[in-house]
Amino acid sequence: MIQPTPLAGGEDFNTQRREERTLCEHCETHSFSSDAYQLAITGPVSNVGRRHRLQTVRRERPPDCADIRKEMQGIAATRRRFGYRRIGVLFERKGMSMNHKKLCRIYREEELSVKRRRGRKRARGAGTPMPSAAGVNARWSLDFVSDSFGASRKFGILAVIDDCTRECLCLAADTCLTGARVARELSALIRVYGKPGCIVSENETEFTSRANLK
Repeated sequence: MIQPTPLAGGEDFNTQRREERTLCEHCETHSFSSDAYQLAITGPVSNVGRRHRLQTVRRERPPDCADIRKEMQGIAATRRRFGYRRIGVLFERKGMSMNHKKLCRIYREEELSVKRRRGRKRARGAGTPMPSAAGVNARWSLDFVSDSFGASRKFGILAVIDDCTRECLCLAADTCLTGARVARELSALIRVYGKPGCIVSENETEFTSRANLK
């Protein structure tokens, strides 16, 4: 039976004793020799005979999910302000489901974190040209207008316009218009008029929320 190495000088090494006891039991379980156990505990013999601490060696794992990483880099190149959550929504559209923790780890390993904005800066790169409203349902425009009641209570109105026919497709009024409400109104319009070629809107939270992406 392999015994732990006695400590010299009567020093209090409770943590080291527990490590030695655990390693001793491990050596007995896997039938290691006493020489291998002594080498693991003390390390190579030095001239001064000093004791060496155990060191943990961590191996670097090769990058996993190569297809996910390639797809994520392609989305981040075109959608510069998309974080890992919004990229995950686009993955779900393509049938690529993944745990959000693993998605966040891969996003950080690829160094795709969205940097904090400092002042107003123009987006780099060539923007996508806006398609022309050449026919019905070729382009819709979304915007909010607001007003107030007599008691100074404000309300908003969601307006959806067909840019070709100049027809007002929707006027949805409410005291609170969230991204989920905008998504419901657009889904109802698509069922009636069909899917538009593109939708033009301002960069407001109601139009850029995850509810509209889904």
